[in-house]
Amino acid sequence: MSPTPQQRRAARHGAGPSTSATRRGPSGGRKKPITVDAIIDTAFGIVEREGYAALTMRRVATALETGPSSLYAHVVNKEDLDELLIGRLCAEIELPEPDPAHWRRQITDVCARLRDQYLRYPGISQAAFAAAPSNLDTLRVGEGMLAILLAGDIAPQAAAWAIDSLMLYVNAYSLEVSLANSRVDRDAEPGADTGEFPGEVSGAVPGAAPGAVPGAVPGAAPGVDGWVVGRDELLRRFAALPDTFPQTKRYAAELTAGTVHDRFDFTIGLMIDGLGASGR
Repeated sequence: MSPTPQQRRAARHGAGPSTSATRRGPSGGRKKPITVDAIIDTAFGIVEREGYAALTMRRVATALETGPSSLYAHVVNKEDLDELLIGRLCAEIELPEPDPAHWRRQITDVCARLRDQYLRYPGISQAAFAAAPSNLDTLRVGEGMLAILLAGDIAPQAAAWAIDSLMLYVNAYSLEVSLANSRVDRDAEPGADTGEFPGEVSGAVPGAAPGAVPGAVPGAAPGVDGWVVGRDELLRRFAALPDTFPQTKRYAAELTAGTVHDRFDFTIGLMIDGLGASGR
């Protein structure tokens, strides 16, 4: 009896690099062999160029000049591919030796490294939602974060829930920034219909200050200077609000201050400080 996809997956996690057969194209030329690594590399290329929403098994198969059924000899399904992608990104994250004196800085750094990995591939953090990881590289990051928090004298239950909360925030933050970047890129295309006056770039990201859209990763949105809507434009809009928004008008400068990464560091800091105060 041939092995099930689940058995193949388990064998892949526990064994070395997968083997592959040489393929020949219609003209007799050699095609790139289909392996798990080739599938992962191809999937990352699609996400990097077109965003995570474009990633399907059929799209990967087309890029590899094969049919979707050929992929299932190496990958169980799309969810398995998602886990392999996140695992590849996690494998590249360097974890520090837990230091009780610097655990706050260490856990913040790990979160930032995970964030930066996700931001390399637009929307890829969506693959980490609603999934219980079994990939050893992904689990390694969770193990490292747990060790750091325990070294900081955080109670085991608090540390366990904190890892879940921190990862959820990193995933959501990365997805939000990717969506904002995509909108900027789309609106910047020649002839794009933004529904705005010429020269304006619109877009409100949920969870930011009212109407404020802190910008994307530096360099990801040329010409926008780190904001989906420029800060000057936001201040002008806030100033024009009716008097029923007294606090928004009064604290417009505070509401629009900082970069997205400033806000990321602030939020992670809040979560960590809460652990330090109540997690022992």
